[in-house]
Amino acid sequence: MSVPIRGFPVAAVLALALGAAPAIAAAEEVTVFAASSLTGTLDAVAEAWAAEIGHRAVLTHAGSSALARQIQQGAPADIFISASTDWMDALEASGDVQPGTRRDLLGNRLVLIAQAGAPAVTIDERLDLVGLLGEGRLAMALVDAVPAGVYGKAALTSLGLWDAVAPRVAQAENVRGALAFVAQGEAPLGIVYATDAAAEDAVQVIGTFPEASHPPITYPAALIAGATSPVAAEFLDYLGSDTARGLWETAGFSVPE
Repeated sequence: MSVPIRGFPVAAVLALALGAAPAIAAAEEVTVFAASSLTGTLDAVAEAWAAEIGHRAVLTHAGSSALARQIQQGAPADIFISASTDWMDALEASGDVQPGTRRDLLGNRLVLIAQAGAPAVTIDERLDLVGLLGEGRLAMALVDAVPAGVYGKAALTSLGLWDAVAPRVAQAENVRGALAFVAQGEAPLGIVYATDAAAEDAVQVIGTFPEASHPPITYPAALIAGATSPVAAEFLDYLGSDTARGLWETAGFSVPE
């Protein structure tokens, strides 16, 4: 028999208290398709969000072109972060982006890398890139599809270097693949983003491409039309939070105001 408290049994008091207590929100998941060059830094942002908010971001990293095509074919994603405005434009044109959710998230720089200890060079029209390669190849992401490769080809073309070096290019499926070619000694030089080079101790930047030699490197992010996660918009907003900004900038990305 329960002991009464001011006329109410203990069991009844506990039941009232539990009924009045706010429900604890269940952890939710959001599926994010993101450019390979965000590997590591976006993971850190997702971990910070999980620690602060309690929800989980499931990340898939690959070349922006491959991810965009998967989304167009119905792959279950809530958010897309591209390393190129072109692939986000393509998704908007195909109706795969929720209107009004697109935003420019980050910026980056394009660099020439070699293994650690290589001397620096000046990247301009006078650069003897073929001579620097010797018998080796220039590692790049797919030059007609993956943003880092597209930017790299545009830069080399604008500097008048592409025609001579084109037969010597070793193409990787994404920019991290190009980074790995150089880091593992399979190619003496590569073109990647500055943030990729900073993430790999086995390589070093030997030159930075002039910003005017290629289109601006912009990472747009948006909600996918078929998004089902109830916290997708919340995570998209978190990508621009003060916490996320600190992580982006530490990794070397630029963050628009």
